[in-house]
Amino acid sequence: MPYSWITPPPSTAKAPCEMHLWPHQSLPPKGYARFIAITALLIALPLLVFAGSAVFWGLLPFLVVTLFGMKWALDRNRRDAQVIEVLTIDTAEARLARRNSDGTQQSWHCNRYWVTVELHPTDGPVPNYITLRGGNREVEIGAFLSEDERKALYDELMGVF
Repeated sequence: MPYSWITPPPSTAKAPCEMHLWPHQSLPPKGYARFIAITALLIALPLLVFAGSAVFWGLLPFLVVTLFGMKWALDRNRRDAQVIEVLTIDTAEARLARRNSDGTQQSWHCNRYWVTVELHPTDGPVPNYITLRGGNREVEIGAFLSEDERKALYDELMGVF
């Protein structure tokens, strides 16, 4: 699951806890390096046939641009997925802080007693959209999770609030 309890979920309703949520990233750093290396090798193989000729120098710039374009796209995707949400629940207050991929921060806090967790099966921008309501404000949580992960998150949050 692309979320975890940093401090264990409470067994009682008033124990403090903290949860971190992040988007799933299917390509780990080691896989990223392997993918770039294998792609470079596969692009270079056809060039060996033309080694030492004018065709080699004519094709080389296009293949290098292709390789760097692929690297740029993968790096951009990784940067865009650098989102983290931190839900902190203590004895008196619930806080949700979100750091977006562009570095901006968003936060919400409310008296823990007034927090309600709501699941919107079809009414949200994604299926099983989860919101926290409290303090005259409603905020989304885990919108980047998959549909099944949001269902599991909802069940866990219902056990806490």
